[in-house]
This record gives sequence, structure tokens and C-alpha cells, in this order.
Amino acid sequence: MIEPDTIKLLRECDAGIKMGVTSIDEVIHHVKSEKLREILKDSKAEHEKLRSEIETMLSDYEDEGKDPNPIAKGMSWMKTNLTLGIDESDKKVADLMIDGCDMGVKSLSRYLNQYEASQEKVKDIAKKLIRIEEHLSKDLRDFL
Repeated sequence: MIEPDTIKLLRECDAGIKMGVTSIDEVIHHVKSEKLREILKDSKAEHEKLRSEIETMLSDYEDEGKDPNPIAKGMSWMKTNLTLGIDESDKKVADLMIDGCDMGVKSLSRYLNQYEASQEKVKDIAKKLIRIEEHLSKDLRDFL
């Protein structure tokens, strides 16, 4: 029998990836630096590759996954568009994305601890997503 924690953690990873990809899509057209654009594109590709793995596992468990919280998604959209409406610089894009990465790492770490009965393979996926977010955050610091 599959522990409910396994599916719950997969769902949270799914929602986190969707939120991350949406955030990248919202800011990338504001980016002026080709280097920053490539960093964001590469990170999006990593997110999507992991999302494919998560979707396969969710499908195996006959689960549809989870969308990001609509309120959190709406607030993120508002903050992004208001901030970049005032200052469309690469510095602001990096700042917004770093904030998002930090929130993602914090949330995923909380879920990793909360759903401790998850299968190790799923915990490893959550840890990999955390590493992707931390790596992106680190790469973006050069643009602050």
C-alpha cells in the first residue's frame, strides 16, 4: 500500500514546479541580458524534465497532481507585474526570482519534513527540486 504521504509530497512538488515555470514565463520577456535569459531557460527545462517524472509517478498512483494555490499564484502575478511595471531591469527580475526560489525552498523543505513517511524515491525528487531552486537562486545573484 502506498503511504498517503508519498502522494501528498508528489502533489506539492508538482504544484511547486508549476509555480516556478509560470514565474519564469512571466518574467523572461522582460529580460535584457542574454546570459540571464539562458539561465532562466535552462532552469525552466530542468523544472519541466522533473515535472515529467513527477507526472509519470502521479499517473502510476492514479492521481492528477496539484495546481498552485490560486491566491499565491495571483499574488505572485500581481507582485511581478507591478514591480516590473515600475522597474523592468534585469536586477528586478533576478530579485523577484530569488524571492520565489527562496519561498519554494522553504515550502518544499516544510513538506519534506511534514510528509516524512513518503517513499525515499519521492523524497529524493523533492530534494532535487530544492537543489534546482537553490542553484537558480545562486546563479541569479550575479544580476543583483
